[in-house]
Amino acid sequence: MSKQKQHKNKPKSMIQRLITIVCLVIFIASAFYLVDALYDYYTNRQVLADIQDVYRESKEDEIEIGPTDSVATIRSSFRDILAINSDIVGWVTMDGTMVDYPILQAEDNAYYLQRNYKEEDSRAGSIFMDYRNDITQQDRNIILYGHNMKDGSMFGQMKRFLDEDFLQEHQHFYFDTLYGSYEVEIFSVYHTTTDFYYIETDFPNDESYRTFLDDIKKRSEVTTDIELNAEDQIITLSTCDYLLDPNEGRLVIHGKLVKQN
Repeated sequence: MSKQKQHKNKPKSMIQRLITIVCLVIFIASAFYLVDALYDYYTNRQVLADIQDVYRESKEDEIEIGPTDSVATIRSSFRDILAINSDIVGWVTMDGTMVDYPILQAEDNAYYLQRNYKEEDSRAGSIFMDYRNDITQQDRNIILYGHNMKDGSMFGQMKRFLDEDFLQEHQHFYFDTLYGSYEVEIFSVYHTTTDFYYIETDFPNDESYRTFLDDIKKRSEVTTDIELNAEDQIITLSTCDYLLDPNEGRLVIHGKLVKQN
C-alpha cells in the first residue's frame, strides 16, 4: 500500500476507533445503570418483605384478640410496625398484584417520594397518603401516591385494572388504617394528566361532591356497576403514566370505601 493511501486511511481509522470507544463507554454505562437498577429492585423487595412479615404476624395476633370498639385506640396489628416508623398510617393490599405495602404520611407530598419506610433513600420511594388527609376524620377523598416501577412493584401494576377481565376478578382491594379496616370497591380506572384535579380532598357541599363523583366515574375506561352517593367515602390511587404525557401523565384508580367490622 502506498504512503498516500495510508495517509488517506488514517483519519478513517481514527474515526472508527473513536466510534468503537464511544460505543464501549455507552455499553459500560448502560450495563452499570442496569445492574444498579436491578440491585435497587432487589433491595426494595427485601426491605418490604421484612415489614410484610412483621405486619402479617401482628395481624394474625389481632384476629385472635378481636377488634377494638374504640376509634381512638390504635389497632394491635400496627403497633409493631409503628415502632419501626411512626409515620405509618395504614396498609394497602391488592390481590393479583404486588401491592401489599405500608402507607406512609409526612407533612408534605415530597418526603416519601424517594424514601422507603426506613427513611432511607430509595428509587421506589413509598406508598404515601396525601398530607392533607386525616385518617381520624371522614375525609371524602383519601389519596394514595406511588411510583410506577418497571419491575411491577409499588403502583407499577395498576394498569392491570384497565383490563375488563382482570377487573371483574379483582374489583375489590383492602385498605387498613390505624383505626379501621375497609374493603374497597373499584368504580373507575382511567388515564389523565395533572390538568384534571382528581386529588381534591375538601368539598364545600354535597352537590359539588356529587358532581366530582359523576365526573370521575364517567372518565372510567372500564365498566363498573358500583353505585355512589354523597355519603360515600372514596379512595384514590395515583401513579405516573406516559400514555398521554411524558411528564404530566397519570393513571388513576378510584374506589368506594366499605367499612369492615
